[in-house]
Amino acid sequence: MAIQLASSSSYRSKWSYDVFLSFRGEDTRNNFTSHLYSALHRRGINTFIDDSELKRGEEISPALSEAIKESRISLVIFSKNYGASSWCLDELVQIIDCKETKGQMVWPIFYHVDPSEVRHQLGCFAEAFGKHKVVKRHSEERIQRWRTALNKAASLSGWHLGDE
Repeated sequence: MAIQLASSSSYRSKWSYDVFLSFRGEDTRNNFTSHLYSALHRRGINTFIDDSELKRGEEISPALSEAIKESRISLVIFSKNYGASSWCLDELVQIIDCKETKGQMVWPIFYHVDPSEVRHQLGCFAEAFGKHKVVKRHSEERIQRWRTALNKAASLSGWHLGDE
C-alpha cells in the first residue's frame, strides 16, 4: 500500500494532522494498525491515532472529534467488529461529514472483510446491526446515519486486504 503525501506549508496551516486512523481497537490495534501507524510515522506523516481503550456507551470525546476535523485524510480500517462499535460508527459519520463539508479525503481499508459486506451491511455487519436494534439504545435516526456513512465510505476506492 503506497500512500504519498506532499509536505507543504499551505495545508499544514489548515490541517493539524496529515492522517486520522479510524479502527476497531480489539481487531487491529496490536497488529495491522500499529504497523501502519509506525510506517506512516517513519515517513514523517503526522498521524493521529487514538490510543485510549474505549468504554461501552461512551461518546466521542471532544479531543477526538477535533482530531477528525483537523485531519487532511482519514484512513478507515474496516474490520470484522468495526460495525459492532457505536463509537467507530459515530466516528465514521463525522468523517463522512468532514469529507462532504471540508473536502477531507477518506480512504477505506477493508481488513479481512469484503467491501460489499460493509456497503450493504451483510455478514458480520448485518449481525452487528441486528444487535444494535435489539439493544434499542440507539435511535432509528442514528442507526440510519451509520448505514448511510458505511455505504458512502465503502463505495470509495480503497484497499481490500483479505486473508491471503
